[in-house]
Amino acid sequence: MKHLSRSKILTSLSLVFFQTFVYLLPAQAAYPDRPIKLVVPFPAGGTVDLVARIIATQLGKQLNTNVVIENVPGAGGTIASSRVAKSTADGYTLLFATPNHTINPSLIQNIPFDTEKDFLPVSLVAQIPELLVAHSAQPFNTFTEFVSYAKTSSEKLNYASAGNGTLPHITMELLLQKMGTRITHVPYKGAAPAMNDLLSGVIGLKMDTIATSSQHIKSGKLKPLAIASASRSPLMPQVPTVAELGFPGYQGILWMGILAPANTDITTINILFKAIQAMSTQTELLKQLTADGVEMVASDPTAFSKLISAELKQWRDVVQKAQIKAE
Repeated sequence: MKHLSRSKILTSLSLVFFQTFVYLLPAQAAYPDRPIKLVVPFPAGGTVDLVARIIATQLGKQLNTNVVIENVPGAGGTIASSRVAKSTADGYTLLFATPNHTINPSLIQNIPFDTEKDFLPVSLVAQIPELLVAHSAQPFNTFTEFVSYAKTSSEKLNYASAGNGTLPHITMELLLQKMGTRITHVPYKGAAPAMNDLLSGVIGLKMDTIATSSQHIKSGKLKPLAIASASRSPLMPQVPTVAELGFPGYQGILWMGILAPANTDITTINILFKAIQAMSTQTELLKQLTADGVEMVASDPTAFSKLISAELKQWRDVVQKAQIKAE
């Protein structure tokens, strides 16, 4: 019988040891194997929070795990964004982002993260187009009449927003810049007091939404002038878009999307995106969101990234031209 050489014996023992070691290692768990945290940069109870909770529930069902909401308000959303940017890039801490993410860099100095480099876009998930409404006593009934009146009697007009640098403020300033005119901006500390003064006639105009304006439009207290989306809303098909009334390309959208920390594995990003894609075809979910004037979206990571880049430039130009300062 042949005797094995010392080197062959050591090689065989090493192979046995390696195979045994690999066998004893715990199997790599498939993502996700534990709850996912979705960080919302606003307090509980608001529109964004409510949409986030609907999305979280359905996303959890798709991924067979729990998606837990964590509300982290403050500093225009930068506290929440900073927390996610600095979290472990494993797909278990995600940001529920809104246009604040692209507006803040133009308003706030020394933000503790890079809006693009520190995040990976997963997908847009929902959007709410803004609706330009006027008090019923205003001397114009259409958007075209409003444009003409604003150009000749701008000193008689004002508009409300939920505060300096908020989306309704920024998008209204973008519209006024495209119109080539100015009207007085009256910032409020929140959307509710702004709406109260609009309803009382103290304020003439406001960028709002169908969900919060529809009851006042039905009662005759407000009149819709135009919607700031790419196409007309099925909830108010009679209301034209700003784009079709002489300002092509104009949009004012409260979008909501999911971002992950930079360096998150691309496989994880794709798993999340495919789950969102699957959600976007669910009839009951679509009905639930549409009833509140919310549109379900499932844009791929590349499209979401392009939106963020485009808005960063757009809002920077608007803020500089209008000389908007953060509150």
